Amino acid sequence: MYNIAVSGVGGGVGQSILKSLENSGYNIIALDGEVLAAGLYASKVSYLIPYASHPDYISSLLDIFEREKVDLFFPGLDAELMPLALNRDVFSKIGTTVVVSTPEVIEISDNKLQTYVKLTEAGVNVPTTVDAKDFSLDMINFPIIIKQKVGGARSKNIFLAKDEDEWNAVRANILTNIDKYIVMEYIEGDEYTCGSVNLEDMCKGVIVMKRVLRDGDTHKCFSIKDTVIEQSVRQVVEAIKPFGACNVQLRVKDNVPYIFEINARCSGTTASRTLCGFNEPKMIADFLLKGIAPKYTIEEKTILRYWKELVVENSMVSLMEKDSYISLNNTNKL
Repeated sequence: MYNIAVSGVGGGVGQSILKSLENSGYNIIALDGEVLAAGLYASKVSYLIPYASHPDYISSLLDIFEREKVDLFFPGLDAELMPLALNRDVFSKIGTTVVVSTPEVIEISDNKLQTYVKLTEAGVNVPTTVDAKDFSLDMINFPIIIKQKVGGARSKNIFLAKDEDEWNAVRANILTNIDKYIVMEYIEGDEYTCGSVNLEDMCKGVIVMKRVLRDGDTHKCFSIKDTVIEQSVRQVVEAIKPFGACNVQLRVKDNVPYIFEINARCSGTTASRTLCGFNEPKMIADFLLKGIAPKYTIEEKTILRYWKELVVENSMVSLMEKDSYISLNNTNKL
């Protein structure tokens, strides 16, 4: 039995990975920095770990991975990607493969201005994007989107300006930090979130999902077969060469896909893709641990996000607070 660790199990990405690896034949170790992270209580073995910004983050993971003989590690939080990318060799020395791209890929995907430059150079259609501090009204037609240049989550710190007055209002609001923002052409059209599996510097598969958002998260999604969008996604990942899963977000206008965001990791919709026949974490694990080439059959389905309560005994929470570790025989599902 191979052992796989998954972090960020209190959030959508980590939980999506957990769901995708459920009943996969792998032993799963769940990790999170919050004692009430739901995924900690939906796995047989769980650890409370420091935040990625903590100086003990890497050393704590190394201790856990040596103890549990972890073969593969899927990070579930953006904040973890760069520290892990910079320490891949350290984990490799103890026998753990971290499913994370190179620092260069992480930086390109995290910085929207770098994303624009890299993809434009590769001939990919991208909404026109400029540094907010350099933006002038003749550069991009309204409406425009104003976003954080680096990072950002859901709909936080995202503004839509339909005319000059609205832009001036947004600019006044962000003026003290304007160098941290970009201005992007707003593309009217249907939105898609697309998953890909990338191994040996090659794209091994793509799934296209149309989505409906609520508060910045995918609320409903629909797997579809669209060769034009699929080819655009392949063009993106072949240009940046991520390792493992890579999520590409885009909008389609006049039958032309425009890529506006890349996440070099699994996604909050990873579990939805698994339900449609495209199990990214398992395909990656099977290839890296067993040498099995990725295989999938995508079915066109409608996926509606549905919350399910997870009941946790107070004694288990107390034990996690006390020991930063629990081991249980838990058959509950997220």
